[in-house]
Amino acid sequence: MATAKIPMTVSSYNLLQEELKRLKSFDRQDVIQAIATAREYGDLSENAEYHAARERQGFIEGRIVELENKLSHAEIIDASKLEGTRVKFGATVTLVDEETNAESTYQIVGVDEASIEKGLLSLTSPLARAMIGKEQGNSIDVMTPSGHRFYEIARVEYK
Repeated sequence: MATAKIPMTVSSYNLLQEELKRLKSFDRQDVIQAIATAREYGDLSENAEYHAARERQGFIEGRIVELENKLSHAEIIDASKLEGTRVKFGATVTLVDEETNAESTYQIVGVDEASIEKGLLSLTSPLARAMIGKEQGNSIDVMTPSGHRFYEIARVEYK
C-alpha cells in the first residue's frame, strides 16, 4: 500500500530539513551527554535529571522519525511556478465576505506551515477545502462555529 504524498511548499520542506539536521547533529548529542551526566549522580530510580533526559531523548527520537517520514513522502510544490484562476495548493486567495464585504487573503499551505495570523491556511481546513477547485468569481459556503458564511473568491494568485 503506497503512502499518500504530503503536499508542502519549498520553504516548509527546507524548514523541516533544517529541524531534522539540528535534531540529529546537536540535540541528540546533547541529550546523550545529559543522560551520561545524570547517570553519574547515582541511583537512577530517584534521579529526576536522568528521567527528564530520557523523556527528552524519547521526544527527540520520535520527532526525528516523524520528520523523516514527512520528508520522504513530501510533494514539494513551488507556488511561483503555478498559474491560473482555479484554486489549488499554493494559491493565494482573496475572499470577500458576502455579508460584510470584508476582504481577507490566505495562502493555502501544508498542515505543518499553517498560521492563520500569517495568512497561511492549512489545506485540510474547512475554508481551504471549500475553496479547492473553485475559480475566481465563484461563491463558496463555509460552515463555521458561528454558522454558515458565504464568500466570493475575488482573486487567485500564485506567487
